[in-house]
Amino acid sequence: MTDDIDILPIAGRFRGFLPVVIDVETGGFDCRKDALLELAAVVLRIDEKGELSRHRTFNWHIEPFPNANMDPKSLEVNGIKPFSPLRMAVPEPKAMEEFFKVIRKEVKLNRCNRAILVGHNAPFDLNFVNAASERIKATRNPFHPFSTLDTVSLGAVMYGQTVLARLAQAAGMGWDADSAHSAVYDAEKTADLFCHFVNTWQTLDAAFKAVEN
Repeated sequence: MTDDIDILPIAGRFRGFLPVVIDVETGGFDCRKDALLELAAVVLRIDEKGELSRHRTFNWHIEPFPNANMDPKSLEVNGIKPFSPLRMAVPEPKAMEEFFKVIRKEVKLNRCNRAILVGHNAPFDLNFVNAASERIKATRNPFHPFSTLDTVSLGAVMYGQTVLARLAQAAGMGWDADSAHSAVYDAEKTADLFCHFVNTWQTLDAAFKAVEN
């Protein structure tokens, strides 16, 4: 693991924003009524060439907030049993406070001004993060309130694909259907794709500049 003291800050790459890859698993599609059940965050590092890579994944299993809705169809897709003791879930306020603390530390380490959420269909994840932030009355949500970086758009441009599984396969990364719809698996695949998109552009940009010179 890279020593945090020696990291190269990402600040200059994304206009002072720190990209953090997020995936949530939920009890439905309504961020205000449906439960936030799992949250994964992948933090990235940048090297001397300006290339990104996955650094560390954080994950929280979350207890449904009081009176939260949970659509059986959504639970069937993600396979989550919300009240199973095997989940070792924590209350939403504890999970969100820990999550925001991790991200604020990363923002500071990378000399950034704010985090920006990277996701696949990113507005969905950001809406659930923001709704949970409001529920716990958080005063220091480190994420930009509405801007995102979305691998759906990047994937459509690069590969003509928008589905996460198809994008991963198009990029030569493979896809394990049995692991899909786990927040950690989906977040890490999304992170790998985002890094791939950024690094591919970095290589192409360098090649264009070499030709111009």
